[in-house]
Amino acid sequence: MDYIQRHIEDIVIKTNSTFKGVLLTGARQTGKSTLLQELFPDKRYVPIDDPFIEAQANENPNEFMMLNPPPVIYDEVQRAPGLFRFIKVKCDESKERGLFCLSGSQPLELMEKASESLSGRVGILELSGLSLRELQNCPFREPFIPTMEYLASRNQSAVPVANIWEMIHRGGYPELQNKDVDWSLFFGSYIRTYLERDVRKLTAVQDLNDFRRFMVAAAARTGQMLNYTNVADEIGKDAMTVKHWMSILESTGIIYILEPYTASALKRAIKTPKIYFRDTGLAAYLTRWLTPEALACGAMSGQMFETYVITEILKSYSNRGLDYRYFVSYYRGKDKKRTKKDGMEIAVESEIDFIIEENGVLYPIEIKQASNVTADMTSAFTVLDKIPDKKRGTGAIVCMCPQPGVLRENILAIPVWYL
Repeated sequence: MDYIQRHIEDIVIKTNSTFKGVLLTGARQTGKSTLLQELFPDKRYVPIDDPFIEAQANENPNEFMMLNPPPVIYDEVQRAPGLFRFIKVKCDESKERGLFCLSGSQPLELMEKASESLSGRVGILELSGLSLRELQNCPFREPFIPTMEYLASRNQSAVPVANIWEMIHRGGYPELQNKDVDWSLFFGSYIRTYLERDVRKLTAVQDLNDFRRFMVAAAARTGQMLNYTNVADEIGKDAMTVKHWMSILESTGIIYILEPYTASALKRAIKTPKIYFRDTGLAAYLTRWLTPEALACGAMSGQMFETYVITEILKSYSNRGLDYRYFVSYYRGKDKKRTKKDGMEIAVESEIDFIIEENGVLYPIEIKQASNVTADMTSAFTVLDKIPDKKRGTGAIVCMCPQPGVLRENILAIPVWYL
């Protein structure tokens, strides 16, 4: 399969020329090794996940560095944590830039180690799975923001998607873009490798089948508020174990935990986070939606569509080298709003699916898999007006509509393929 150009490439090159090194994090199989070798063919490539090389790096890190000096690519560097101290020494000894390219599939653990020993020496970036823009070979690279200016710029390169559910079901792992690769076989192998190499490394799980059942329970909750006790009851474990296992999924790039927006002015806000799988294909495999058609018509279609939209938005930020964790959130509050369901008027909790904060402005986003949407669906957006030191910006409904449109002043309808 031909190499697919990644939108983060220019950021990686710039970081490599600015810092002593670059640390590329992300889940297993997102294409980190391929990207670094493609961008830096003159650098020696050292795969530390090779058992022989891993043993050398851990037992004799100083000698290992002497045999594999910079400029060098250390792949899966988290398998040799002792190397970080020696990398720091090498960085301090030289004034050259771009000495080290490091990659690893345990983002949170890696960033902690890098912050401790390599602060100011390496730039940290995240590589996600392939985005819709990358799969379409789209030149547009700006982060998503629901404004008229964004739509005007995006309009020049936006291409409709024939069947968005095929993309949601297939997922964004580069290897799966080869149509000859069997979807079920790929994910079956992926999970086995993940359990045996990553989970065993990070936690003392006695029975990996327990963790497998936990992954299925987590996938079934993608796009929902995260209730640890509820998951614990389902798999027969205690809540503390589930919370620890969730941190494993998060640290290895399998899930993203979206925190709630909890400004002091929003006294009725619920402070429970939401869980999103980073790859909708993996979530579909774990929950046994085996075809795009079944997924599109199934009970989890709304959750999967929301998961896909949010992960695409996050990719648009990480591909620009931006740490989105500090300016994205969601809102759900106990202040009730009136709505109609099955012809009856009912009271439901107010919710804003996604909020992007930029320069003191809050941009609320509703996500609907429908093609026909109305401004009434955004009634919860006004709750943000209560926050005295923030301004509510343009809101939007990201949906399956055929073209962008204005629902009313300050409210847009945006097709999913405009992300």
